[in-house]
Amino acid sequence: MEKNNKVKGKDGKVKNLVETMEKVQVYSLRGRKFEGYVIRKFDKRVTIEFERVKFVRKYERYLKTKTKLHARLPESLKNEINIGDYIQIMECRPLSKIIHFVAVKKIREADDKMKKKMQENKEKRK
Repeated sequence: MEKNNKVKGKDGKVKNLVETMEKVQVYSLRGRKFEGYVIRKFDKRVTIEFERVKFVRKYERYLKTKTKLHARLPESLKNEINIGDYIQIMECRPLSKIIHFVAVKKIREADDKMKKKMQENKEKRK
């Protein structure tokens, strides 16, 4: 089965697509891209977390904040992505109440530092 990653829409604009192997589900990707560490993995979705730096005008300082996003996990990436991996997600149409992104690719494996952090988080939850 040949994958076509770019398709013209009704408005004539070229759209990027992600197809799953089992069902031919097509998500038109648009908008923002984010990269972050997988902190939770479910059957059809992952939760990623990343840090961003925000400027606070009142205090003229920078503040580090963490953001969590939920993304659909395609069948093709299901066995490839694990907790602690660094992945890229892209925005798509709203797929459910909390899922507005699709996992696109795995950038790198989980390193030792991230594995320790995930282990500590598991212990805290119990």
